[in-house]
Amino acid sequence: MEPVIDQAFAAALYSDGDAGLDTGASLLAADPTADAELFRRGEEFVRRAWERGWQPADVVRLVRRDLDETAAGLAAGLIVSEAARYEGLPPRWQGQLDGLPAAPPRNRPDRFSYASAVLGLYRLLLRLPPIEPVGPPPGASPHGLHLPPAHDEPRMLTRIRALLAKAEATGFPEEAEALTTKAQELMARHSIDEALLAARTHSKEAPGACRIGVDAPYETAKAILLDAVAAANRCRAVWNSDLGFSAVVGFEPDLDAVELLYTSLLVQGTVAMTGAEAGQRAGGRKRTKTFRQSFLMAYAQRLGSRLAADTARVTAEAEAGTGSGAGPAGPGDPALLPVLAARDMAVTDTAERMFPETTITRVRGATDLDGWTHGTAAADRARMGGNGPELRGGRGSR
Repeated sequence: MEPVIDQAFAAALYSDGDAGLDTGASLLAADPTADAELFRRGEEFVRRAWERGWQPADVVRLVRRDLDETAAGLAAGLIVSEAARYEGLPPRWQGQLDGLPAAPPRNRPDRFSYASAVLGLYRLLLRLPPIEPVGPPPGASPHGLHLPPAHDEPRMLTRIRALLAKAEATGFPEEAEALTTKAQELMARHSIDEALLAARTHSKEAPGACRIGVDAPYETAKAILLDAVAAANRCRAVWNSDLGFSAVVGFEPDLDAVELLYTSLLVQGTVAMTGAEAGQRAGGRKRTKTFRQSFLMAYAQRLGSRLAADTARVTAEAEAGTGSGAGPAGPGDPALLPVLAARDMAVTDTAERMFPETTITRVRGATDLDGWTHGTAAADRARMGGNGPELRGGRGSR
């Protein structure tokens, strides 16, 4: 059995052409006794991916991008099987496992096609580069890495999730604006509450990190939008354009907020862009790609200033004890700004330690005036309130 596996791997995994895949697939298709060992080897490749800093969602996202949905399902099956070996999983892993696609049935539509797809997947897994870990791999000691306590989702995040879901579902821009504004206010206040509570209890909690997919097309605009959301929620985002994700560094409640808000704003922006584009097409214009690129760039740029202004306003209200809810600050807490400054410094130090070689990415300017105008208007409809300086671009890239 093993010689067949080894021959198939030698032909398929260490060459770049389709001929090697065909040779390896033919060997495997002719020997059904190799099936169990083939799957076991796949679990080993997945385990190596964890050791190189990858997580389940990262692997499936890259496989889907570079191969296809069938390969993503094959990867998901290996991941679920391999993860079952561990008694406990790192934070965020269960949520990633729950979101994986279903694995396709084995040896369908035929043994050769299945073996070819599996070998193509293994070739990709074998070549995954090491990346900065954002948490411990399963089964490893968490020493030296931030490991937040396991807990159910806080009630505040449940409320925020519900508000954003309503904002995505409504067909009325004004209602979406009000719901999203309220969600960001709750996020900012929740972050302040957590910071003050940590300071008063002398918590040893340190910043952690997560990865969020930034998929093509128009990934530059999406990375800028994610950077704006991260900055407004006291986090740092570092974009890896080659691998299609941004690593976001921050304290755990703020990371949750960033992921929720970015996903929602991307949905809202895409819906608004589709509607605006339909109007352009009805008028006889066909510059679809440039229109969309300019739309999303404007949307990201304008939202950056709105988000920053809203966070600054809520922070000022909490410090002064004004507004609709200052949380544990009560009538005003003069210690708030030093506490937040200390947390900002901790996030910055952690990000610089994790990513010591980041560079500033130059962003190509928008070229479609109509797209920019419509994107700005869409951002205003989804605005967080207030005014502030516009975000110029991503904070860093790999």
